[in-house]
Amino acid sequence: MSNRLQQLLDTRPWLLADGATGTNYFAAGLETGDAPELWNLDHPERVAALHEAFIAAGSDIILTNSFGGTRHRLKLHKAEHRVAEINRAAAAIARRTADASGRDVVVAGSMGPTGEILAPLGPLSEADAADAFAEQGAALAEGGADVLWIETMSSEEELRAAIKGAERAGLPYVCTLSFDTNGRTMMGVTPTRVARLMHELAPGPMAYGGNCGTGASELMAALLNMAEATEPGDVLVAKSNCGIPAYVDGHIHYSGTPELMADYARLCRDAGVRIIGGCCGTTPEHVVAMHAALMTHEPGERPDLATVIARLGEVSKGAQTQLGGQDGAGESEANARAGRRRGRRRR
Repeated sequence: MSNRLQQLLDTRPWLLADGATGTNYFAAGLETGDAPELWNLDHPERVAALHEAFIAAGSDIILTNSFGGTRHRLKLHKAEHRVAEINRAAAAIARRTADASGRDVVVAGSMGPTGEILAPLGPLSEADAADAFAEQGAALAEGGADVLWIETMSSEEELRAAIKGAERAGLPYVCTLSFDTNGRTMMGVTPTRVARLMHELAPGPMAYGGNCGTGASELMAALLNMAEATEPGDVLVAKSNCGIPAYVDGHIHYSGTPELMADYARLCRDAGVRIIGGCCGTTPEHVVAMHAALMTHEPGERPDLATVIARLGEVSKGAQTQLGGQDGAGESEANARAGRRRGRRRR
């Protein structure tokens, strides 16, 4: 199997990923509490339409509609016995759409958290979690995914389980974590720790970074922290939420404008990020603006925190103090404080 993502990285300075799945599906009729993954079977044309819109906007990478596709998440919708069917369909829809585009588009098999707490803090063993991710990953591979995209992770234990599952599925992988708790993940992992962990893995990821979170400025701060621990050849990923959500006229609306997301894309390139996209709230309109910005931008010096704040907004004190300071000490205490706050859906 050819490695489509690696081929593009070898020939392009940057790649543009897609935007949100769930928040865009709400505009297409998804009801609160429904599983977007079931749309792969019930409304495949709507799933394909969003992929098509992101490709038309300039995306080089599209993520499958399978974020909550493990048996543990699907059991909330009494569909845990349909893991293979749902994930295979998710990848097949994306594959058909990408192949029909007339250019090289990477199909990334999205794998999000199980929603369970892993041992030693919770009941799910790393081995059982790895089995669930392997089941999902195998179906995504069968459906035509080029790479597995492990995203919105919070704990090292679950990240390691997902990576083991990806390896068993036989595809390369990308992984991103959500830095949404004072510069750390919900389970206390710092961006610097993530970079160091990536270098301990064999095989390592094709790319790694951050997604979701609390807005572009906070994710940029996390990436600046992460960049301090990168090694030559590392490929960083940024896939930020489009601002902050608010309830407006009966709908969730994200505050980020196309102009803000375009500036975020420019800052990502200045920081050395090579894969750039959006998460919750990011529409094809935002991606159009990001694509236009990247096509005309000449990368400059790596931005400092003051520049990020001035152009994108405030960041947490935790993210500020990590720059040039802490390297992840105290994560175990943060893990303990995190308790059972886990498993929220991204996008």
